[in-house]
Amino acid sequence: MAASDITSRADAPQQFDLDRCVHCGLCLNACPTYRQLGLEMDSPRGRIFQMVQVAEGLAEITPSYIRHIDLCLACRGCETACPSGVQYGRLVEAARAQIESGRKRPWPESWIRAFAFRWLLPSRNWLRLVGWALAWHQRSGMQELARSTGLVDEFGEFGKAERLSPVVETPFFYSQYGKVFPAEGERRRRVAMLGGCIANVFFARLNEATVRVLTKNGCEVVIPDGQTCCGALHLHSGLAADARALARRNLDAIAAADFDAIITNAGGCGSTLKEYGHLLADDPAYADRAREFAAKVRDVTEFLASMEWNRDFGPLPLRITYQDSCHLAHGQKVRSGPRQLLQSIPGIEFREMALAEQCCGSAGIYNLLEPEMSAAVLKAKMRNVQETAAQAIVTANPGCILQLRAGVERHGRGQRVAHVVEILDEAYRAKASRGS
Repeated sequence: MAASDITSRADAPQQFDLDRCVHCGLCLNACPTYRQLGLEMDSPRGRIFQMVQVAEGLAEITPSYIRHIDLCLACRGCETACPSGVQYGRLVEAARAQIESGRKRPWPESWIRAFAFRWLLPSRNWLRLVGWALAWHQRSGMQELARSTGLVDEFGEFGKAERLSPVVETPFFYSQYGKVFPAEGERRRRVAMLGGCIANVFFARLNEATVRVLTKNGCEVVIPDGQTCCGALHLHSGLAADARALARRNLDAIAAADFDAIITNAGGCGSTLKEYGHLLADDPAYADRAREFAAKVRDVTEFLASMEWNRDFGPLPLRITYQDSCHLAHGQKVRSGPRQLLQSIPGIEFREMALAEQCCGSAGIYNLLEPEMSAAVLKAKMRNVQETAAQAIVTANPGCILQLRAGVERHGRGQRVAHVVEILDEAYRAKASRGS
């Protein structure tokens, strides 16, 4: 997929991005790894210093440098804290792309990465196949047996992934691709909705709830058939060329001019989709289309909160707290919208947690690659959750949902974990059931 890619300047940290950092250190306390380790080289400022040394030829790309960059969650909390507007997310992605271009991995690791990033995530057929295999594994009793006996732990990275894997949801959301869902009542907007990649298999019901909530708010919802993975996980893993190839596929599948907005319900995906203009800036065939596309991307909570949303809710007697998705809050700067939507539901008792904007430790596949650091970050998050005495933890990103469910299992008190859209959908259905 990446062999014929046009090389981008963004495949190494750029000097003008590096020069924005004035090394003030205000980012340090916003960094989860610095908070855990207290090491300068595992802070945003320290990592940028190392990038500068490499860029100026004063240091090589050593195993130590790679380790410090790998350990970053790329949560972008430092961007919110930074008074100089340093685009740290862009820098760390570029550093990883630069590292990956010259990195020699052991063949088993290379094979796993090739399968995951180049075959599985971009392929509807592969995701279906893996989904059905996992569904059989979960429903046949094999999963329970493998976990209870410890057999699953003998399979290394696959074992870690299996323990974190959510329940497969059938039918897959792929069955809705190519369909158009009419608005309820007068049509106010026409939107394209992106289903994601693994969300079609593991969060199919969330995607369906998103469609229902949008139609309840006067939106005609189109599910473009040719869409694919957004490329976020590829970018975070240093595979910039693969991410650009996926971006082109999405641009070919979705004509931005045909829609009022392009909707996603995943904070991490939305952050990457909004940066397609930057990602394809050096591609003359796609640069203009990428900017037009990115300008129309909206997180579903951002989109609903920007309009006069339908408040015809039934009551939900539920005490909740909200966990910010890092890439929604720090990458997309969307913080108030999800809270406003939730607080407009009758019966909801909203309790703000301390440090709600701090990462939960999910960070794409970080919880698989760096389980110890991820677990430490998650434990700190769950302490803040417990202080709210909330019955439910609500967030706006599927990856956060999985991580927080693991947090409840390890450190919680049986709290429910849900997406904002799922809560809205339940409130609309509560109204309908009372009305009937």
